[in-house]
Amino acid sequence: MKPTNAAIESRLEFIRTASCPQYDRPDAGERVVAGPEPVATELNRSFSLQGTAQEAKDGGSPESHPGPEQRPRSVGELGVRRAFLEELALKTLYASGAGSTRELARQMRLSLDVADEIFGRLKIETLCQVTGMAGTVPTIALTSLGRTRALEALSQGQYTGAAPVSLESYVEQVRKQSVRNLVVRRPDVERAFSGMVVDPKILGQIGTALNSGATIFVHGPAGVGKTAMAETMSRVLAEDDVWIPYSIEVDGQVIAVFDPMIHRKVDDFDESTHDERWVRCHRPSVLVGGELTIEMLDLQFNASTRYYDGPVQMKANNGVLILDDFGRQRVSPEELLNRWIVPLDRGIDFLTMAGGKKIEVPFEMLVVFATNMDPAELVDAAFLRRMQTKIRVETATDEQFSAIFRRVANERGLELEDRVLKELIVTIRENLHQQLRGCQPRDLINQVCWAAQYEDCRPRLDQASLRRAVEAYFLADAT
Repeated sequence: MKPTNAAIESRLEFIRTASCPQYDRPDAGERVVAGPEPVATELNRSFSLQGTAQEAKDGGSPESHPGPEQRPRSVGELGVRRAFLEELALKTLYASGAGSTRELARQMRLSLDVADEIFGRLKIETLCQVTGMAGTVPTIALTSLGRTRALEALSQGQYTGAAPVSLESYVEQVRKQSVRNLVVRRPDVERAFSGMVVDPKILGQIGTALNSGATIFVHGPAGVGKTAMAETMSRVLAEDDVWIPYSIEVDGQVIAVFDPMIHRKVDDFDESTHDERWVRCHRPSVLVGGELTIEMLDLQFNASTRYYDGPVQMKANNGVLILDDFGRQRVSPEELLNRWIVPLDRGIDFLTMAGGKKIEVPFEMLVVFATNMDPAELVDAAFLRRMQTKIRVETATDEQFSAIFRRVANERGLELEDRVLKELIVTIRENLHQQLRGCQPRDLINQVCWAAQYEDCRPRLDQASLRRAVEAYFLADAT
C-alpha cells in the first residue's frame, strides 16, 4: 500500500528537497533548551506576513510582540491587528454588559494599560462612553452605535474573552517547547512507572523512545497494559511546563486551542507578570480511540459560534498523543498514513480553513500507537518506518502476575495467602488454558468486591470467592 494523495506526495517531495532546518539536540545534562527557528516555508510566510504593512500602521506588527514570559504593555506588542482587538472588545462588552476597563482587561486577559488604550480608541469613535468611576478606574458602557457594531461583529464570529495570539508567535513558542528538546534519564522513567510492574527491558525501550521524541508503536496481546504504559509515558513529560494559548488569530479568524479537559494549569503560578493570553500548563496528554475520524484531524468550524476549534493533534502539541486500539478507528490506517505522512516525517501539519485556505502549524508531540492487532496487517513498511520505536509487550510471567495481584490487593486493604494465589495461577494457566495478563488481577478483585457488596459482607480473597470471580470473568469454553 502506498499513499494515494498526489498533493501530499508532491508536498513531501518539496520538503525533502528544500533546505529545511534540522532539529538540534540539547547538550547533556540540560532538561529543556531553546528550540529551532520556525520552519520558513512559502505557505507559512503567506499567512504570517500578510498585511504586515497595514498591521504596523495599526500598531499590531507581529514582529513587535514579546514572548509569553513578558506582559505586553501596548497594543503594538500583542502581534494582533488593532481593528480585530477593538471588535473583540466590543463583543466582550456587549456579552458582559456595562463594566470597567479593569474588568475588560480581566476578560480579555490583557494588562490595564492595553485595555485603556483600546477603550481610548473606542471612545474616540463614539462606540463606548464613560458612565462613572470605580475608584480611579472608569466604568464604561457601549453607546447605541457601539451596540450596533458589536452585533455586526457577533454575526461574523461569536468568540469573546481572552485575546488570541498570532499564528507566528504560536509557531515560535511550540518549536521552543518541542518534546524533541527533552532529555529523559533512567530515574525519570522509573519514578513515573513506580506504580506498575514492567519488565526492565521495556523500561529501557521506553526511556530511549522518549529521548527520541519520535513516534512509538506499542503492540501485544489484549490486556497486557499497553494503554496504561502509553498514558504513564505522558507522566514523564508532564514534569515540565509549557505555555498554551487560549486561542490563535489567523486573518481575522479565531482558532481555540486551550481545552480545560486536556490542559492542566500549573498550580500556584502567578500570571500577573506574564502574558495572560497564554496559560502555563503541564505537558498535555490526549487519548483517542475508536471514535477517531478523519474530520477530527482538521480544524472544526462551529457554524453557530463561527470560530474554529483546534484538532486533537494541535491540542496535543508539546505533549503526548495516544492512539489507543489502533486499527479499530473509524479512520482506516491507510487514510491516517495519507493524512500524517508529512507531519510524522517533518513535524509540520497543514490545516484547512473554510474556503480552502491552508495554514501550516507545528506537529510537535510524541505520538504513541497502541494496538493488539498484527502490525504487518495494519500498515505497510513506509508507515512502520516512521514509527521509530516498536515495543512488544508480552503476557505476564508468574512472578509479574503475583506482584500485580499483591499490589491491587494491598490497595484494597485485602489479605492474600501465597497458597491461594498459586492455586489461582494454576487454574488460569492449566484448567482454563489462558495466558496471564496484567489486567486480570484488578478485574478479578473487582469481581470479589462486587459480590461482597451484594452479599453485604466484607470481601475476602479466598478459594471460594476467587473461584466465583473466575467463573464470572472467563469464558467457560475458553481454550
